[in-house]
Amino acid sequence: MGTDMNNDNVKSVGVDASALFNISYGLYVVTTNDGEKDNGCIVNTVVQITASPLKVAVTVNKQNYTCETIVKTGVLNVNCLTESTPFSTFERFGFKSGRTADKFGGENLKRSANGLVVLSENVNSFFSLAVEEKIDSGTHITFICSVEEAANLSKGETMTYSYYHKNVKPKPAPKAAKGFICKICGYVYEGETLPPDFVCPWCKHGAADFEPIT
Repeated sequence: MGTDMNNDNVKSVGVDASALFNISYGLYVVTTNDGEKDNGCIVNTVVQITASPLKVAVTVNKQNYTCETIVKTGVLNVNCLTESTPFSTFERFGFKSGRTADKFGGENLKRSANGLVVLSENVNSFFSLAVEEKIDSGTHITFICSVEEAANLSKGETMTYSYYHKNVKPKPAPKAAKGFICKICGYVYEGETLPPDFVCPWCKHGAADFEPIT
């Protein structure tokens, strides 16, 4: 029953969180509606979990108004972003809160059968989801969903997290002052020390994803 293993293979080396950056992620805009206005946010954790029945898992930060709206309504759309997506899309859906900003104000919007927004540009496909189960993951909620509608919209390649970092996200130019920079989105925290409970106001990642400015 046992498996022979070299002792070197079982020694603990701790946890280097940057190792997880090598997991391949796509980038998506999740759209919702709270009953009064449309909203959306950037996520990178969308996974098909079964084919029959067709189910998808979407994980959203609890601090996002989009997450609150999904809990309230039980429906969402996932828009798959392509490599042509400009940084302005990430500013629009990733750096503003739907609690205070109208991310779709004044636009002529395209909608799916569930009434939610489908982005008209820089998207290769979308799917409409109905929440069947919620899993509390601490800082995030994972929504297990059935697929109600899905369609291909273009042939553009899906943007990966790696592509975003290499080709889309502006390269930060930190100031000479001491501080810490978010490895995820480039936000700069100025100060001698970074509070251990600090949360990035842009991408909502914690202090573990910051590194000193050198």
